[in-house]
Amino acid sequence: MSPLRWDVLAVGLVLALPVLAMGMRGDFSADEVAVRLPWCLLAGWGAVALLRWAATPPSPAPARRRAGAPGSADPEDAPTP
Repeated sequence: MSPLRWDVLAVGLVLALPVLAMGMRGDFSADEVAVRLPWCLLAGWGAVALLRWAATPPSPAPARRRAGAPGSADPEDAPTP
């Protein structure tokens, strides 16, 4: 999954809003904001990956071959005439 998908970027932006607000307020310097923004993108990627994994339905189990299916019996198990 690409880290530059629209849903990852949207979640990363939402997670970056508090960091940007603290930078605007003066709690963080511009360097601290620049260091923390990639972590917001990474956290957005992790959150979207986790949600996609949890929302994906399990794959169906492969169909088992029946014991009486033609061609599935061993030649040793066949009755002798």
